[in-house]
Amino acid sequence: MIKLAFYKGRGDVFDRLIRLWTRSQYSHVEIIVDGIWYSSSPRDGRVRAKTIRPKRGHWDFRLIPLFERDKASMLRFLESQIGKKYDWTGIFLSQIVPLNVQDPRRWFCSEICSAALKAGGIKLEKSSQWYSPARLYKEMRWV
Repeated sequence: MIKLAFYKGRGDVFDRLIRLWTRSQYSHVEIIVDGIWYSSSPRDGRVRAKTIRPKRGHWDFRLIPLFERDKASMLRFLESQIGKKYDWTGIFLSQIVPLNVQDPRRWFCSEICSAALKAGGIKLEKSSQWYSPARLYKEMRWV
């Protein structure tokens, strides 16, 4: 089973800045494949996979229907990105200053999640670095 998990808990200063900038309740997103949470987080400093016990009321979830072969493609992509650093430059140059800049060696949360969705065959309208957690949430309402 594939899910997107959108974080709306209180969080830290960085979470509050993202919410303020995007005018959204969401500051972070994770993609969950068979109970393992994948994302790139400034707290971890890189792309990682881990088990998270979500606090009630801190997350909203979206189920993503995929065929097994598409899920396998998504998982291969995610596993190949583990350890890549957090993309501070991409956050600044694609989210704050809309220059659509992306470093293929680094990821921020919504960027890696949207790229993983694309690897799994989900059609998204924009480039991965365009998506904030809020934009990805809006796009995935229709899936």
